[in-house]
Amino acid sequence: MDFLLHPSTLAIIIHVVIVISITVRVINARPVPGVALAWLFVVGALPFVGAMIYLAFGERRISRTRAQRYAEQRTAVKDWFIGVSDMGTLAVDWPRHPPAADRMDRLGFAATGLPTLIGNKLELIDDTEQILRRIIEDIERAKSTVHMAFYIWHPGGTADEVVEAVLRAKERGVTCRILVDDLGSAKWLRGKLCKRLRAAGIQVEAALEVGLFRGLISRNDLRLHRKICVVDGEVGYTGSMNLVDPRFFKQGSGVGQWVDAMVRVEGPVVEGLFGSMLSDWQRETGEDIPTLIEDSGIRHLEPVGSADVQMITSGPGEGYVTDGILQMLMKMFYAAREEIIITTPYFVPDDSMLRALRGASGHGVRVELIVPAKVDSLLVRYASRSYFDDLMDAGVHIRQYEGGLLHTKSITVDGRISMFGTLNLDMRSLWLNFELSLFVYDEDFGGRLRALQLEYLKHCKEVNHAEWRARTGGVRFAENCARLVSPLL
Repeated sequence: MDFLLHPSTLAIIIHVVIVISITVRVINARPVPGVALAWLFVVGALPFVGAMIYLAFGERRISRTRAQRYAEQRTAVKDWFIGVSDMGTLAVDWPRHPPAADRMDRLGFAATGLPTLIGNKLELIDDTEQILRRIIEDIERAKSTVHMAFYIWHPGGTADEVVEAVLRAKERGVTCRILVDDLGSAKWLRGKLCKRLRAAGIQVEAALEVGLFRGLISRNDLRLHRKICVVDGEVGYTGSMNLVDPRFFKQGSGVGQWVDAMVRVEGPVVEGLFGSMLSDWQRETGEDIPTLIEDSGIRHLEPVGSADVQMITSGPGEGYVTDGILQMLMKMFYAAREEIIITTPYFVPDDSMLRALRGASGHGVRVELIVPAKVDSLLVRYASRSYFDDLMDAGVHIRQYEGGLLHTKSITVDGRISMFGTLNLDMRSLWLNFELSLFVYDEDFGGRLRALQLEYLKHCKEVNHAEWRARTGGVRFAENCARLVSPLL
């Protein structure tokens, strides 16, 4: 029996016990099968270390306090729904839209409790300098409130001028609240600009703070990935762009300047953007919801345009079903009759998305997938490319954008239904990050967004299927290894 006491034998026994324990835990957690198998592979292949990684990052775990605040906010959303119903902003003229739009609205409402709102005006802005200048102009005109939430706020260039505009607004008596992700904006939160804002009496909060002890009750890699700016409760911005000047952001990463787009929004959906920001704020600060609503000046807005827009928020603990945003995307892809155009910086699909895109192409829909030629994550780059063969075999056209890191997240279907927002088509955005997407049922906006996508195409090189198949076995093996852990990216 001495061999049982040998250190090597004990280590093996302990490893087997750990693998069995984690396996039971994974099965009871009921994740997507691909995610479950990927985690079991990691736990089995990396003795002890794999189990520690799983316990830190393997479950969509949120704190009890945060879960309680989600429940409080669902009650507030129901009250808000009653109010917008009385305003008449839910009276969508569905016959003027494709039949799938009505069904998507019902699906989105069932998943999140957020309906389509009529009468919105959307201005698509694709020049990053202009985006920052327009935000500054609106802040300079602010009379009551400025609310901003961003994943990354990075110092340098015109982004610093946004800070100066907020400081001037505060001097005029405007209430200003700024919420930034603790990890994405770590450098800015420790910098002099943030200190100046706080010294001026402006509330700046770090969302989803990271730390060793916090990791025991919630995951440190759940991130606030939204980008929102709302001024006076009447004008809003959202889209793919962080609060950064691309000329000063990640210049050493070798991917070129980041290319982004935002929408400037007026109309009832601004209330949704505002509500999303205030919800995130309340979860971090614990402020009383009725008091926060009264102090922020949020109110129902009258129709000002022609676009019907459904805002969908997603993230752990949000919504009534865990995969609401994925269901919306699947419904959108299956609704296509002629064309799907996608731009996304990070493309690591799950099986259902891969199947939907292959199926659409297979029954005659032209599918264009536009991704950057270079991305800032080596693992994501290899994992993403492992899917190219499957897609091209089905006739999907894959274009690699060569004008920088194309960061715009957009989908158009037949030029009539659009998705625009913060959502990447990867597992992190679909399952872990707190995201915000606008599903727009409007042919005019769809046409403008499609025109921008076609402009991106001018700076792309199509992946040649024959040349792609000729890549070396070593490259294929690296891609397939990255694909094994793609559900975890």
